[in-house]
Parts: sequence; structure tokens; C-alpha cells
Amino acid sequence: MPDLSVIIVSYNTRELLRDCLQSLWNSRGIDLEIIVVDNASTDGSADMVRAAFPEVRLLGQEQNTWFCGGNNIGLEAASAEYALLLNPDTEVAPDALALMRQFLAEHPDYSAVTGQLRFPDGEIQQTCSEVQDFAYLLLSNSLLGNLMPGRKRRLHAARFYADWDRRSDRDVAVVPGSCLMMRRADIRLDGDLLLYFPEDALAQRALGKARFLADAKIIHHEKSSTRNWTATRVYFRDMLVYCRKHYGSARALLLWILSRPLYWLIWLKNRQG
Repeated sequence: MPDLSVIIVSYNTRELLRDCLQSLWNSRGIDLEIIVVDNASTDGSADMVRAAFPEVRLLGQEQNTWFCGGNNIGLEAASAEYALLLNPDTEVAPDALALMRQFLAEHPDYSAVTGQLRFPDGEIQQTCSEVQDFAYLLLSNSLLGNLMPGRKRRLHAARFYADWDRRSDRDVAVVPGSCLMMRRADIRLDGDLLLYFPEDALAQRALGKARFLADAKIIHHEKSSTRNWTATRVYFRDMLVYCRKHYGSARALLLWILSRPLYWLIWLKNRQG
């Protein structure tokens, strides 16, 4: 049995996926099972995996199953005790995955671990957070935030640990789905979500503590396949699904009403652009 199953959900990220898979083959001190779920890409991603990485288990989909659906498909096919959800626009350092798996194996009271994600220029990304509560959702996704800028800034600072530079290890509440390692039996993304909020939904289940490891380094190009209006539309859709499930239908309705002006402003800007 492999030490770790790595699940990568890919959609039209062929060259980034190639670099990601190459970095995984350079991993040290760990036996990997690598599963790529290709969400009906049209850029030749699946053909590239077959030709360049025949050892990878490729699960080609006839339609886009999105982030949550694709990862659940990969998890169903995985065999290792530990599983890593990894974005295709990442490149892992040779020792990163072994460090993360070792931490989970040695700390049964922790349910999740992630590493230090950096942009290609070396800047550290401000990953990990507290769970998004209703006040944060409301002020961050509606024009109400413009009327209460001080409150919005304080909520943002508290949620993203403004006192922490990500250069040291720390317990966190929410681990990014771009690099999320857990025991496979504990991972199941909310199938009602498509692309956004699955990490917060996992944290709401409170399976155990989560840890950020600064020495486990990963390059993350970020948002390589979500810079479009479709992704923005899905974000607002998933936001309302998440809010309804965790904060109730009444609050979800209020969030829908107050978020509509911002939604249409973004739509108009996209049309004009």
C-alpha cells in the first residue's frame, strides 16, 4: 500500500499540471499513489498525462465535475490511509509531503495538515483562516461592507490571523483545499458545493485540530483556471449553498438580497471588459 494518495483535479491546466506531476516524482521519503481526475479538459491535459506520466492513474470525466465532485471521485479510487488534495497549479518541494504525512502519523489528535504556499516569486501566500461566520460573509460579499469598512477590516484581520506571517508552524481552523492532507477516511467534500467553501464546510465538522507546517514548502500559481465570469458566478452560488447549510435559510435569503448589487456590478464590469 502506498504511503499517500495524491488527488489532483485538473481542468485545462496542461502545462501547470505537467510541472506539478514532475515535482511529485521528485518527492523524497514517501511512496505516492497519484490520481488525476481530468474534468473534460479541452487542452490535451489527459493526453499529456497518458504520454508523459503513464504511472499516474488518470480518471477522465465526460463532463466537468468541478472541484468537490472531482476530488470525491479521486478519493473513492484512492487506496492509501492518508490522502492529499492538491491543485494542479502547484509544485511541491522534495521533502514537503513526507513532512506533512509524518506529522499526521505522529499526531493522531490532528485531522488535517497543510504546508507553506508561495507565489512563484517567493512571496508567502496568506493561506489558512478561521471559519467564515455569517457576519464575515455578509460584509465581504455585499455593499454593506462599504458602509462598515472598519468592522469589515477587523473581521478580515481576525479571520486571516493578521498577527502571523506564515513563517512559523501554527494551529489553524481552515486548511486550503489547494494543499489539504487528511486521513482518507475523514475526507469527504460537500457534494452540493462545486468549487468554493469546501474547506470551511470540512472545518465545520470539527473532526480535529489542523496544523500549518512552515517547512513543507509548495509553489502555488493560484487561480490558474478560475479567472473568469463562470467562476465568479459559481462563487456566489456556492456561497449561498454554504450559508444556507450552516447558518440557516433566513440568513441565506438575507445574504442573497444584499449580495445581488455587488453580483451585478461584477457582471457589468465583466461585460464592459
